[in-house]
Formats: sequence, C-alpha cells, structure tokens
Amino acid sequence: MASVSCVAGSEAVMATPVALLSESVLGWSIFTVVLLVILAFCWVYIRKYQSRQESEVISTITAICALAIALITSALLPVDIFLVSFMKYPNGTYKDWAANNETRQQIENTVLYGYYTLYSIILFCVFLWIPFVYFYYEEKDEDNSNKCLQVKNALKYTIGFVIVCSALLLIGTFVPLESPPNQNSTQWEKVQYLFEELGSSHGLAALSFSISSLTLIGMLAVITYTAYGMSVLPLNLIKGTRSILYERLENTEDMEEVEHQIDKLKAKCADGRPLSMRDRRNLQDLEAKLQVLHRRGRHLEIAERNCCNKVGSALRPMKILLGAFFILVALLFFVTLFISNLDKALHSAGISTGFIIFGTNLTNPLNELLLALQPVFPLDYVLITIITMYFVFTSMAGIRNMGIWFFWIRLYKIRPQRTRPQALLFLCMILLLIVLHTSYMIYSLAPQYVMYGSQKYLLQTQLSTADPSQSNHSATITKICDADAPEDQCTVTRSYLFLHKFWFFSTIYYFGNWAFLVVFLIGLVVSCCKGKKSVIEGEVDADDSDVSDDEYVH
Repeated sequence: MASVSCVAGSEAVMATPVALLSESVLGWSIFTVVLLVILAFCWVYIRKYQSRQESEVISTITAICALAIALITSALLPVDIFLVSFMKYPNGTYKDWAANNETRQQIENTVLYGYYTLYSIILFCVFLWIPFVYFYYEEKDEDNSNKCLQVKNALKYTIGFVIVCSALLLIGTFVPLESPPNQNSTQWEKVQYLFEELGSSHGLAALSFSISSLTLIGMLAVITYTAYGMSVLPLNLIKGTRSILYERLENTEDMEEVEHQIDKLKAKCADGRPLSMRDRRNLQDLEAKLQVLHRRGRHLEIAERNCCNKVGSALRPMKILLGAFFILVALLFFVTLFISNLDKALHSAGISTGFIIFGTNLTNPLNELLLALQPVFPLDYVLITIITMYFVFTSMAGIRNMGIWFFWIRLYKIRPQRTRPQALLFLCMILLLIVLHTSYMIYSLAPQYVMYGSQKYLLQTQLSTADPSQSNHSATITKICDADAPEDQCTVTRSYLFLHKFWFFSTIYYFGNWAFLVVFLIGLVVSCCKGKKSVIEGEVDADDSDVSDDEYVH
C-alpha cells in the first residue's frame, strides 16, 4: 500500500509541471502567432503610407518597429488575463499546478518581466531613437555631404528628450505611492492593497510613472483623433464618394471659368492699361488656382482608370454594411464607456483613489461578453485584438482627415504613398501613444475582465432555517472574484497593477473618458453634416508642388 501511495504521489508531482507547461505554452504560442501577424500588418501599413519619392530605409524600419512594439504590448494583455484565469477551475478551486503560491508568483513574474522589457523599449523609442531619426532627416542637406554634422545636430536635439525621460524616471522613483487619506477606511484599505500588491520596487515605480506620463499624452491623442475617427470612418463608408464623371465635369467647368477670368485681366494689359495692385494679386491667385485644377484633372483621370476604384464601386453594398457595423461598434463603445464612468461616479471611493472601482455594479455589455468568451480561449484574445485594431484604424481615419497639428498650426498631411519620412515618424509616434492608452481604455470598457479575468472563488455562507429548534447550516457558494475576495483566492493581473500604481493618473484618465465621450458626439454631428467626400480627397491641395507633391505645409 505504501508503495502504491508513493507511486501515485510521484505521478501527481510529475503531472503538475506538465500541466503548468501546457497552460503556459498555450498562452504564449497564441501570443507568438499574434506577434508575427502584428509585424506583417505594420510592414504593410507603413509601406502603404510612405512616400515613393522620399522614402528612407531607417525611418521606415523605425516606424514599423515602433508601431509593432506598441501593438505587441497590447497583445500581452490577453495573455496576462489568460494565465490568471486558467489558474482556477470554473468551480473556484485552484488547478493542481497553481495550488502552490510560489508557482503562481513565478507565472505572474514572467508576464511582469515581459511588461518591463516592452515598456523599456517604448521609452527608448519615444525619448531617444525616434527623435534622433526625425532630427537626422530634418538636418539633412541637399548635397548630403557632411554626415557627421548631421548626426551631431540630431544628437544635440535628442538630448532634450533624454533629459525629460530622466526627469520622469527620477520623479517616479521618489513620488509617494499612497494617495491622501480617505474617510471610507474599508475602500481605502482595498486601494492600498492594490497599490502595494506589486511590491515597493523603485525601479518599477519609475518605469510605471514614465509610461503613465506617456499614456496621458496618448489620452489627448485619443480624445483628438480616435473620438473623431470613430464617427468619420463609418459615415464615410456609408456615404461613399462622389461620382468621378461628375467631378471631372465640374472640374472642367471650373477651369474654363478661371481661364476666362485670366483672359479678361490679360486683355487689360493688351489694351495698354496698367494693372492695379489688386488686379495683379487676383491674377496670381487665379493662375495658382488654375494649376491646382489642372492637377485635380490629372488625378481624376488616373482615378477613373484605376481598377481599385472600379472594384470599390462594385463592392458598394459591402461598404455600406461595414460602415453600419462600425457605427454600431462605436455606439456600443460609447454606451459601455458611459456606463463604466457612471459606475465609477456612483460606486468608486472618489477622486482621492483615482475613481478605482472593484468589479461592476451596473450591467456592462462588453465586460459581460469578454467574461463569457474568456473560458473559450482564444475567443477573448480575438475580440481584444479586434478592439485594438479598431482603435488603430479609427485613429488613422481621424489623423488622415485632420492631419497632424501643433495647436493651430498644421504640420503634416498623411496621404497614401506620399507621406514624408518625418511625417511617418510623427504618425507612428502618435499611434504608439494611442495604443498605449488603449490598455486603459479596455480597462474602462471591461474593468472586471481586465482585473481578474474569469476567476471565481469559494465562499462559506450560513443558511438560516425557518424552524428555530434547528441549527443553521453552512454552504459553499461560488462567486466571481472581486475586491471582497480573500487575498489568496484571487490574483490581480499584472497589467492592472502596472497601470494603476499612481492614483492621480487614474483620476486624470477618468475625466479624459468624459472628454472622449463629448468629442465623439461632436464628431458624430460634424460627420453627419458633411457631404460626400471626393474620390481624390486629400490628394491635391493648393500648397502642393506640381512636381513633388510635398507633404509638408510651409
């Protein structure tokens, strides 16, 4: 009997590492496949927008890598949720391989080290590599003779970004993690536990503070571009474009009218009458307008012969359906985010804790959907990927329609196959910051899912009886993990703890979500009032040169 028990025990011990390995391999193998897909997507995406005339190898590789790193960081979130969720059975008990707390800690540290690595690379790209490559091409001379001076000037400007990064790391190292005292001690103890859960490592605090600071900038980009893009992208698909034949006819009529006005002004010179200053300015403006109309005519001729436009006309019903689907998704996000923010306003511990909420008190449709899909891995992974890609595409639609602005000055225009290297780097920097903020947006849309996944725990309850002569009975029930669960029964995802280490950032994100909702409504009204866009929308502008179609607005 003793030998049999020893054999059974050894088999159980051997089974635990095997189960642990299989669970880890499943999560990380899906992550590897997604990584390869992300790299392919970034390569195609950047190549689509880079300029044919001014493409640079270093800027193209930098843009592809920067965007890929941001998307890979977002792809790590479902892996984090998958690992903490699969530590338990649906009945709330730990699996054999996760029964040991040290084993669970080891799995969590693996994800944490992944975040360390990816976030460190993001800091390197944002504060060193991308600025250096950008200023390297800004300092490029026409003769391109003095490379050393070009590198020296680029490094000189990049030092400023390095100083900012160093300041953020120092502030993050010494800033106090605890938020101000709260009158509700019970809630405050929960918040304090979540802040201290990750440990007291100053290196982690410094990295978290720096990434959170970048996420704030990403929040501004999301409010500016993504909120508008979520309305303009689906409505443009539904409305479609204007008829090419009608546009060509209209362009020809405009050219004839402008030529007639130019001939009238030139007739004055032929009669020997000198032109006034006003007439000379009008003549210059008319000649510039005529050049733009000639370029529009050439682009319209090319568009008429383009096979893609002919195929697009044939797929018009599919575009309408896709646009309707996108507008439904946008409305779902709007409703979900509104419910989540309302839930925080009603049930959180308040501004001093960053409006942190434990679980969901109001029915959140997206949160419920993710919780339902999570046990059937990788369905939730696919949905998170779709959400992230949706944010990228809507952000791109907003950037392309608005351009890249610095306050009231438009710096760059983003156009397929005609985007300058500097504009491409700016584009990827903005998309990188937007994707960084996407992790917090997903938490806002599905807080329960992001915090605990599908984890459940066992709770002992007392069942009262109607007969006073009989004693009460205890029963064990299964509950979804929340802040009321025992400390050793539910594991918080590393992503949540990393993003919410500083309460004041969470407070700013909360108000940023309200601003996002307001801008989305404004963008929806503006997009509805706009008519159909031209088939060559954004391809020809008055400030473009006839030869180079320069993307920079002087």
